[in-house]
Amino acid sequence: MKKSLIIFCLFAFGLALVMSLALGRYPIGPADLLGLAGSLLPGIAADAVPVEVRMVFWNIRVPRILLGIAVGSGLSIAGVVFQALFRNPLAAPDILGVTAGSGFGAALAIMFFTRMALGVQGLAFLFGVVAVSIAYFLANRSWDRSASVLVISGIVVSAVFQACVSILMYLADPYDQLAKIVFWIMGSFHAASWAKVQVTLPVVVVGSLLLTVFGWRLNVMTHNEEEALSLGVDVFRWRLFYLGISTLVVASSVAAVGNISWIGLIVPHIARYLVGTEHRRLIPVAAFIGGGFLLIMDTVARTVSVSEIPISIITSILGAPFLGYLVIHRGRKGALGVGAG
Repeated sequence: MKKSLIIFCLFAFGLALVMSLALGRYPIGPADLLGLAGSLLPGIAADAVPVEVRMVFWNIRVPRILLGIAVGSGLSIAGVVFQALFRNPLAAPDILGVTAGSGFGAALAIMFFTRMALGVQGLAFLFGVVAVSIAYFLANRSWDRSASVLVISGIVVSAVFQACVSILMYLADPYDQLAKIVFWIMGSFHAASWAKVQVTLPVVVVGSLLLTVFGWRLNVMTHNEEEALSLGVDVFRWRLFYLGISTLVVASSVAAVGNISWIGLIVPHIARYLVGTEHRRLIPVAAFIGGGFLLIMDTVARTVSVSEIPISIITSILGAPFLGYLVIHRGRKGALGVGAG
């Protein structure tokens, strides 16, 4: 990647970070931002900054921004991995049913386990992992152990869990529970907290490091399975490793904020265009771009209207046209190539 492009990306990320800290229904002015930034240095207090500004900054803005960066990074690196494993440029992190499973877990918690600590997040994470585990189990029962069978199993599992979510929505209280389920499914950072950051951020960081360190095998696995096996890569064992790590990252992200569409599809293509297809470079760059991109989308979602817009609406407005672009330019190597660099 060119040095000028790196500088531009860093500048864009820094600008997005400052805007996210400053903008919102309770705006924070430049002077207060400088005062809060100065308070991070040893020996400097933030007494000049009003108490309410400090509370908004540390208890609402900062955890929301950290969670947005973590979720955007997690979904993006999972998108990179899934597109490589399935050799499909249109593969997304929800292809194996993790989103549908998490949605069912969240709906179940909203209806029956509202008093549990981290009930929604905990059950959403659990059922997201369960959904992918079922898909992998079904695929292993087939005589054909190719990636395409795994995708079909994921579609089946997604359909079942989506039907279960529909049943729960049909049974839900339309004046309370139904609205909560729908809002969760559409995704939002309005309930961001330090507790969610502490649960989600470590999973994303550790997952990103593991996938980056072992990323060279993904370069090999983007070729056909026979060629990968001939190069000494145990395709089936390493596929399970990559799917397991990616599933944990996606499940923790979706469990924290709900369903966020398109990020895991479009960001890997942007990162691949910038740095190529070598996954040890591609994965950290995708994480960086995904975190910044979702940060911008969340800032738009909470500032363009009096009431907060669900984040998936904003990402879909950009994602759907991008999908059309991919389909139209399918024959172009730079648009859809997922092969090893």
